[in-house]
Amino acid sequence: MIVVTVADEARAYPIQILTWHEIVNDQIARVPVAVTFCPLCNTAIVFDRRLDGDVLSFGTTGKLRESDLVMYDRKTESWWQQFSGEALVGTLAGEKLRQLSARIVSWEEFRDDHPAGLVLDRETGFVREYGVNPYAGYDSVDSSPLFATRNGDDDRLPPKERVAYVEVGGDAFAVPFSSLAEKRTIVVETDEGELVVRWQPGVASALDEIMIAGGRDVGAATVSLDGQPIPFSEPFWFAVAALRPDIEIVDD
Repeated sequence: MIVVTVADEARAYPIQILTWHEIVNDQIARVPVAVTFCPLCNTAIVFDRRLDGDVLSFGTTGKLRESDLVMYDRKTESWWQQFSGEALVGTLAGEKLRQLSARIVSWEEFRDDHPAGLVLDRETGFVREYGVNPYAGYDSVDSSPLFATRNGDDDRLPPKERVAYVEVGGDAFAVPFSSLAEKRTIVVETDEGELVVRWQPGVASALDEIMIAGGRDVGAATVSLDGQPIPFSEPFWFAVAALRPDIEIVDD
């Protein structure tokens, strides 16, 4: 589940659905949001759809850049990189969407924490095999992405090592899940304050077994800066190496 909380209103968006549709345009507590998921990069990112007084609606172009989802907005048909939220080409090229804080959690955790929370259901109007993983076996840590990406020879981490990716000020940090699973908490002192990254088990990989619910436990992260939740994502390493090659890896 991708969980988004705005003004104490929490909503959950099952990855079983997002794996097939990749983008949900919604509104939470009067804030228009785009909930996005790129299966090939394992990037679950939520954006505020407001930009310069307009409210944009997003769809998938069917294209990839560095194996990452390329979105388009229906007003100007500009193309946007999902990983960064930046417009690549079109009228809005160079503009950037504001990322909102979101987490990946299990259904059980969401149900227990938000018993009145709303969940996107499977009555989408489309016929899809929700719950089935069309990328079975893709989540193998040493395997390469389906398509070649820049800096594919950056072997500081295995290609599909999950990392907690977070930007703080002008800096970016990647904390490997392998280190987090061992230490549970990693603290980074930044110019903006104390960055705390935590990991807990209980979340299944959506890209492992044929049935998503049967995926192995890969856990999930939480990230805070001086005690306050901040936006982050959990991409595979190859996507970070391609799209943010100056990244600092923090593993202790």
